[in-house]
Amino acid sequence: MTVQSTPTAFADRHIGARRQADVDTMLKAIGYDSVDGLVDVAVPDSIRQSSPLTLPSGTDALSEVEVLAELRRLAAKNKTAIQMIGQGYYDTVTPPVIRRNILEAPAWYTAYTPYQPEISQGRLEALLNFQTMVQDLTALPVANASLLDEATAVAEAVLLMRRAKKSRSAAAGKTVLDADCLPQTIAIVKGRAEALGFEVEIADLSQGLPDGDINGVVLQQPGVSGRVFDHSAVIAAAKERGALVTVAADLLALTLITPPGEQGADIAVGTAQRFGVPLFFGGPHAAYMAVREGMERTLPGRIVGVSRDNAGVPAYRLALQTREQHIRREKATSNICTAQALLAIVASMYAVYHGPEGLTAIAETVHGHARTLATALKTAGRELVSESFFDTLTVRVPGKADKVIAAAEARGINLRLIDADTVGVSVDETTTPDVLSAVAVAFGAGPVKSAAGFELPSGVVRTSDFLQHPVFNTHRSETQLLRYIRKLSDRDLALDRTMIPLGSCTMKLNATAEMEAISWPEFASIHPFAPDSQTAGWRELIEGLEADLTEITGYDQVSIQPNAGSQGELAGLLAIRGYHLSRGDEQRTVCLIPASAHGTNAASAVLAGMKVVVVATAADGTIDHADLTAKIEANKDVLSCIMITYPSTHGVYDADVREVCDAIHEAGGQVYVDGANLNALVGLAQPGKFGGDVSHLNLHKTFCIPHGGGGPGVGPVAAKAHLAPFMPGDANKASSGGGVAISASRFGSAGVLPISWAYVKLMGGQGLTDATKSALLAANYVASRLDEHFPVLYTGAGGLVAHECILDLRELTARTGVTAEDVAKRLIDFGFHAPTLSFPVAGTLMVEPTESEDLAEIDRFIEAMIIIRAEIEQVASGNFTVEKSPLRNAPHTAAAVVSSVWGREYPREQAAFPVPHLKQDKYFPPVGRVDGAAGDRNLVCSCPPLEAFEDTTADLEN
Repeated sequence: MTVQSTPTAFADRHIGARRQADVDTMLKAIGYDSVDGLVDVAVPDSIRQSSPLTLPSGTDALSEVEVLAELRRLAAKNKTAIQMIGQGYYDTVTPPVIRRNILEAPAWYTAYTPYQPEISQGRLEALLNFQTMVQDLTALPVANASLLDEATAVAEAVLLMRRAKKSRSAAAGKTVLDADCLPQTIAIVKGRAEALGFEVEIADLSQGLPDGDINGVVLQQPGVSGRVFDHSAVIAAAKERGALVTVAADLLALTLITPPGEQGADIAVGTAQRFGVPLFFGGPHAAYMAVREGMERTLPGRIVGVSRDNAGVPAYRLALQTREQHIRREKATSNICTAQALLAIVASMYAVYHGPEGLTAIAETVHGHARTLATALKTAGRELVSESFFDTLTVRVPGKADKVIAAAEARGINLRLIDADTVGVSVDETTTPDVLSAVAVAFGAGPVKSAAGFELPSGVVRTSDFLQHPVFNTHRSETQLLRYIRKLSDRDLALDRTMIPLGSCTMKLNATAEMEAISWPEFASIHPFAPDSQTAGWRELIEGLEADLTEITGYDQVSIQPNAGSQGELAGLLAIRGYHLSRGDEQRTVCLIPASAHGTNAASAVLAGMKVVVVATAADGTIDHADLTAKIEANKDVLSCIMITYPSTHGVYDADVREVCDAIHEAGGQVYVDGANLNALVGLAQPGKFGGDVSHLNLHKTFCIPHGGGGPGVGPVAAKAHLAPFMPGDANKASSGGGVAISASRFGSAGVLPISWAYVKLMGGQGLTDATKSALLAANYVASRLDEHFPVLYTGAGGLVAHECILDLRELTARTGVTAEDVAKRLIDFGFHAPTLSFPVAGTLMVEPTESEDLAEIDRFIEAMIIIRAEIEQVASGNFTVEKSPLRNAPHTAAAVVSSVWGREYPREQAAFPVPHLKQDKYFPPVGRVDGAAGDRNLVCSCPPLEAFEDTTADLEN
């Protein structure tokens, strides 16, 4: 690797160890003369790509100014319009205070999933607000902290109903979806059902339930037609037949309409998009799910709960954390890992900002505008499909639908073309009287006047209160909300303050220039179902990114539709399934998965209708070849595929990867290469060239989309040509010519794709390759410096690691009682987020410094770990017991340190300022170590009353 000589080159800013002196220092510690020499030993020759990385879009890296100019060119090719297509997507107003201080604020968008609760109290509170908002609006007692999109949330609800097994006959019964459900929802559910082998029936449930055994029912409120219908009778009938009921509900409509919980529904799902989250050409948008009591322990996704810390102070945490679906592997019933946390936080702050009265006023205005338009259309003789609606009208215009659509588009308005005789119109909070008049003219109707009739039926009018907690009734002024947002962000540690050395998660620089375009109206205000004539810029950007990713990975085709890594896994496995079925090999359903694999692998295989067979791991961390051979032989006639992670989950370049791929292919199987660790391959090796048939990538890891406190994520799927016909189809088209649709919209979470597009353009082929080499350099430097203090568990050729290393604490734990969790919590006192805890091996820490961290920050982390090792030795030497040590009592809050009662066997200075520089620049966690078990025993997952946060008199001495 040659260090960039031009100080303004972006790669020089992205790569932390950019000075030759720093590189030389790191190389000396590892024992190498050059980075290329290090790479040549670490990366097996058998997988190295033969020529430098050349990108289809051009090999020369662009400057930030040039990239932003090119993004402006692409944005100008999109045509903004007044979006009245609806179908689950609405224009909305993102309050500027929320846009600038959350969506565009690195303190929020660079944060990691809040698995370490002590340094995540701010985003956990914001997500708890989201849950409370959903629980109140749906009138169901338990909600999760967001899912991916409405269509996939409904699919999750269908699977939840199927595994609940309310009655014996219903357990094997069909799932019934109302014909008024969103078309993309129906497509997604059908796709999941086809893979898992259960029946789905579409029926007009306003006419009652169909015959036969029914497992679960899905209703839409309001329906895609706009119809508002009293579902209570249908729900009661379903319950009598032993079925469960899900209602896909619009949160804004629920301020006026009787909520699902009050109508007897078991589950409510939907999207929070219209609560201040831009259209983003389809995503990312936070979906929600709420359930009745008794279903919380099978609820997919994350639940934020309330527990207490070691001083008795109330503290937030992820509840039931060890039951995260992907941790259950082949026993999982969902593969959800990434959520849409950042967008859920935006939606929650929208509710905090407007409060119950404000949300109700917005809903009443929207409904009033819809009634006004309905009055004008009916007066002009147009037929409405339903005269009971909230915000959407479906209008019959026999033979004239195309003409109406064109007339509206000529006035800058997009309507929904349903068929040749039918047009849909959806009103939102941005709709004005002038817009209503223009729509009426497009229909050939007269001028709009005040609404006459069309009130909601009395049987569906909401009478119960909602959002009564003070948090939704306090922050009315911008000053109040700004300070609330700042207070919460100050409680957290994100990448804007410190290195986050998480193995497997690649918490690297999310450059400001990469982020800048996502909130431009020409990108953010485009409806996912807008006509192609209005989306040329978007499609050019997406096609360019897909082409670059195709070249980087060595595959033949890429689809960016999957909106999370887990969904990319599912897409790849469904492509393999489709390929086998097309060849008449329907018996090939066995998926081999190494014991060390990412947990989502097995969960995704189950959802793809496959049987998981685990392959043992050898002592050195590689695949046990004897066991692999035996498993292949035992399943040779039914083998579908193997899922491997490369470099392995143990952070090593296994030299036998081609051998493994060849063995699977010889047995008639396909090879899925998990792309979670692609940051160690870009520019050096291509999985599509060394044996992979399909991979998913994590744009929120290798390609710089920020983690956002747990999401958004994007998990594109890349495949060889023979699998290309089975790549994700379009859920909004009856026949898209592809495989099974994975996400609700054709391009998934398109709104964040300009980030990765910009990263690739800024780095260029050489810059991307240098980033990979720098990641290897940083990881091996950490491993070499810390090995004598915390042995590195697995290494490859030359005793080297890949882009991450696993530090083994098991012997220390056995000798002293100090655990890996103790070390993780003690790192907080040094101002660090912990490495990955106890994955993939219990009792270890997995460290990934990434290429973006400079030598000084890496050395600061190494210094902290060495000091912690000395404290472990203090325990071993008997200076204090582990229970009385700074490790077990970490992290130390400011309240604990300044308390008049100390009584601990180590000085306050050691607790709070273990290194001198912290005296000037110190992060104090807002809470001490959180009691996870207590939170699981007493599940509280909505905003607690304020008295719960009164000053505690708990004894801080312990």
